[in-house]
Amino acid sequence: MEKLRWGVIGAGGIADRRTIPGMMLAKNAELVAVMDVTQELAEKVRAKYNAKRAYTSEEALLQDPEVDVVYIATPIVVHARQAKLAADYGKHILIEKPLAMTSEEGREVLDYCARKGVQIAAGFMMRFGAHVMNMKKAIAEGKIGTLVSGYSQFTLWLPYEEGNWRQCKAKAGGGCMMDMAVHCIDLMEYITGMRVTKVGSFNENVAFSDHPQYDVEDTSTVMMRMENGAQFVVQTNFNIPDEAAKWRLEFFGTKGRLLGDTIIGQVDGGRLNGVFIAENAAYDAEQTHNDYAGEDIPGDFGNMYTREIESFSDSILHHKPLEVPASDAVHVQHIMELAYRSGEEMAMYEV
Repeated sequence: MEKLRWGVIGAGGIADRRTIPGMMLAKNAELVAVMDVTQELAEKVRAKYNAKRAYTSEEALLQDPEVDVVYIATPIVVHARQAKLAADYGKHILIEKPLAMTSEEGREVLDYCARKGVQIAAGFMMRFGAHVMNMKKAIAEGKIGTLVSGYSQFTLWLPYEEGNWRQCKAKAGGGCMMDMAVHCIDLMEYITGMRVTKVGSFNENVAFSDHPQYDVEDTSTVMMRMENGAQFVVQTNFNIPDEAAKWRLEFFGTKGRLLGDTIIGQVDGGRLNGVFIAENAAYDAEQTHNDYAGEDIPGDFGNMYTREIESFSDSILHHKPLEVPASDAVHVQHIMELAYRSGEEMAMYEV
């Protein structure tokens, strides 16, 4: 099978923990080179995955003639510069979200890549989750009727840690909303096929405000109006212990519901339960609430990162449309920028 040859810029963190292991399982991808800030780190990752070369500068990796495409997993503050540099060398790009520090900067990157003739996709790997795909199919088939409500909760425990770029607004652009709600907002649009038309939010530093260096929100609630008038809510936190956290994605309609428990995150799994009503009953004045058990929907679980890499590689190798174009990430970032503005000004904004 023909394989796309990959280079990784920012080979630690999520790249080492999830994406490169997923890449190693991809049938149409080959890891050629890695880059990190020190030779020691780069060489450690190179040896771990038996890549051919390790670099300490982006340009050195991009000059490698065996590298066809790059995966960028560095702090957000350097995304735009690195993506443009990759485009200068004619490398196609898979980049972690958000694409840049602002949606305006992200659009500049998109335009730059288009002028250079390179493809750029965003790292929304959760789209490739088994139950995310099951949800999308069920809603498209009308199994829960007209959508009226949606809810997502995505949290983790992230106390102050010196040097952690995700806790620094100048490097990350924001806190739990920027880091986690970005996935939930994307999934809610992707699964339902509807765009957000109006947004508002509350964003606070509740638990870690005693660390002045921690200048991003640790608590966020985003409220969204969808195209058909449905109302969706996304809650994210950096301050709920992992042992207590719940990762949920839920949709309710006029003919049923879909409850996803732990179907989001970095591992494909969890439980998806559905209630599907063939015919609605008449109004019941007794208002007796029965918690219907519903039915558990089986999932064809796998590695979301492998699916992500294989999808991107297939698009480049066979000139197919990208499954996750980076323009979607810029769109979601625009929504979040309006949500941050809403939190500051206590107003709702049209998207």
